[in-house]
Amino acid sequence: MCGITGYLGHREAYPIVMNGLQRLEYRGYDSAGIVLADEKNVKLYKTKGKVSSLRKIAEKNDVHGNLGLGHTRWATHGIPNDENSHPHFSNSGNIAIVHNGIIENYDTIKKELIARGYTFKSDTDTEVLVNLIEEVKIKNNCKLGKAVQMALSTAVGAYAIAVFDVNEPTEIIVARLGSPIAIGIGENNEEFFVASDASPFIEYTKDAIYLDDEELAIIKLGKEIRIRKIKDDSFVEPHIQELKLNLEQIEKGGFKHFMLKEIHEQPHAIQDTYRGRLLASKGIIKMGSVDNNIGKFLNANRIIIVACGTSWHAGLVAEYLFEDLARIPVEVEYASEFRYRNPIINKNDVVIAISQSGETADTLAAIKLAKSQGAFVFGVCNVVGSSIARETDTGAYTHAGPEIGVASTKAFTTQITVLALMALKLGNLKGEISNSRFNTFLQEMTLIPSKVEELLKINSEIEKIAAIYKDATNCLYLGRGYNFPVALEGALKLKEISYIHAEGYPAAEMKHGPIALIDEHMPVVVIATKKGHYDKVVSNIQEIKSRNGKLIAIVTKGDTIVKEIADHVIEIPETVEPFTPLLSTIPLQLLSYHIAVMRGCNVDQPRNLAKSVTVE
Repeated sequence: MCGITGYLGHREAYPIVMNGLQRLEYRGYDSAGIVLADEKNVKLYKTKGKVSSLRKIAEKNDVHGNLGLGHTRWATHGIPNDENSHPHFSNSGNIAIVHNGIIENYDTIKKELIARGYTFKSDTDTEVLVNLIEEVKIKNNCKLGKAVQMALSTAVGAYAIAVFDVNEPTEIIVARLGSPIAIGIGENNEEFFVASDASPFIEYTKDAIYLDDEELAIIKLGKEIRIRKIKDDSFVEPHIQELKLNLEQIEKGGFKHFMLKEIHEQPHAIQDTYRGRLLASKGIIKMGSVDNNIGKFLNANRIIIVACGTSWHAGLVAEYLFEDLARIPVEVEYASEFRYRNPIINKNDVVIAISQSGETADTLAAIKLAKSQGAFVFGVCNVVGSSIARETDTGAYTHAGPEIGVASTKAFTTQITVLALMALKLGNLKGEISNSRFNTFLQEMTLIPSKVEELLKINSEIEKIAAIYKDATNCLYLGRGYNFPVALEGALKLKEISYIHAEGYPAAEMKHGPIALIDEHMPVVVIATKKGHYDKVVSNIQEIKSRNGKLIAIVTKGDTIVKEIADHVIEIPETVEPFTPLLSTIPLQLLSYHIAVMRGCNVDQPRNLAKSVTVE
């Protein structure tokens, strides 16, 4: 949700922290703030709105300091305004904090603190937490690290925090539970960086520590980082990872928006995802995490897929893949519902958890529930070292590279790529797919990146269609079989970045309600590829036209039947049916993008949304 960034060292903190905030703005952008400190002064600047607004305010004032903490907020407790913006200070002004997450028992703590004479300027749970830390520190006459540890032991909820005492401007305390936090380490411990992910400090260091849940780190200039468990105070040996991220990956590279850049990165992202795994010339799919646990998959009673949002749609495609190709029963669950409905989970179940960020709170909770009941849990995520990568028994990275745009694009296609490889491998091992058919699939997968490249060349044609429908108030998306989840994903993309109401349905379900909405003002997007129930979909298309619906059809190249009926036709290259979602989703991404741009929407940071949903 929110974005945290910080610096402690010999450099001026302001440009490092401010640039870090700019890179983290996709995580939260209701408000932003920065606190800077040195041995003499502390400066606080914060405001409702974007990081650019904060920059204008700060740069009219003193921005000196070798310690800095910054924050971009996605509002939970309290409306977006200046007072609710982070950082927050304790009543004495001695302790500053930035916080990502939710303290669920903040109201109880707040009442206790008020009874002890504390006052509050904001409506946030964060201001409650910083005053609790101060109360514990005073009451126990202890150091800040101990006070933070004791305060967090009484807090219920999720958090990633960075805290410092203005009287000790050479030390920052960092802790996490349920929300990610990374610590970058400079040479000889002469400088340190703190951030929600590594993007704010990749040009300064490649060495980073990712805290695990219920860990607290004491960062002090010139000293090695000390990490302890919050509950039992036991020492944890720091695990330093080498970052693989580079600066070019998190810049726009000449594209107007990150979303457009990430749409165009999909040919390479898909290729990077199957690179080293798909050995088509040898007729092999090599996935160590599957190979090493093959018995778990082959003997599974069923596969349960848990995910949220776009990842859930990828899970729906996977349901078709695993049942069709490997003949393994699959259930696809919203992680947010799965964790609360007392699900039946058996030891012979395989749970696949899908998340781009690897930090989705509901998916993490679903993983913990599944593991507690003995299931084998496999993670599919994009971010190396993320919580889901650590919490699952094993898993596979998608290798999509950083995805900055809030609306997922390359995450969806790379997730499907990983899941397709798994389904094909299992289907072949079980004898459900003949060797010749298996090899056909492998060869076809190697052609998908070039076919996506081909689709990206018709961007201008899709832009023309977007201009016609940019003022629509509703839109219906229809698909069957493998392309039903693509219809859901297409509708989600349109609604989340253009704010046009859109719904996805199985095409046959149109007659069970949605057909009542169709008239000359209703655009209907139908995925009508040659593979998969084509004749049935053509019948649905004719029903739409007979009611004057405006029809945009995604068809296989060379189609003539739908061309005569539809108002607009977008052709995609032919491929095997299980891989059609990798192609049919591309025009829908571009259509949503262009409509949103034409409507003047903030494509990369749509209102009310955040990239990583790290709280419930």
